[in-house]
Amino acid sequence: MKPSLNVRHLVLSVLVAASAVALPAMAQISVNINLVPPAPLVEARPVIAPGYTWAPGYWTLNGDRHIWVRGRTIVQREGYVWSPDRWEQRGTVYVRQPGNWQRDVHYKAVKIEKQKKPKHWNNGRGKGDDNGKHGGKGKGKHND
Repeated sequence: MKPSLNVRHLVLSVLVAASAVALPAMAQISVNINLVPPAPLVEARPVIAPGYTWAPGYWTLNGDRHIWVRGRTIVQREGYVWSPDRWEQRGTVYVRQPGNWQRDVHYKAVKIEKQKKPKHWNNGRGKGDDNGKHGGKGKGKHND
């Protein structure tokens, strides 16, 4: 091997080892602020289509000030309710808790039973189920 290639490999392995030590520390970043978030704004709630629910707006932090994120419609999850974004006070700091789905304690699943075929099922062959029997001339045809 060339000496320059050995140096490259050594530098690369040192960088990989250093990044492995630095990554866990970066993953534990949390933001706590002493700014009291403003009261939630009152928003007009639109008509919600079936299968959707309303996620109300909330304040989020942008640098050193709060900005309002408007409410929106989201797809409903069966058996769950939407818990909106909120700010919680913990001692002297405020921590934003993002909205999430929580199980609905009042939810009862609806069992849908498969429809049974009627006793005299005609398989789409016209009126009646006689298939041309009982004096008929053919499938679903009438005698005139």
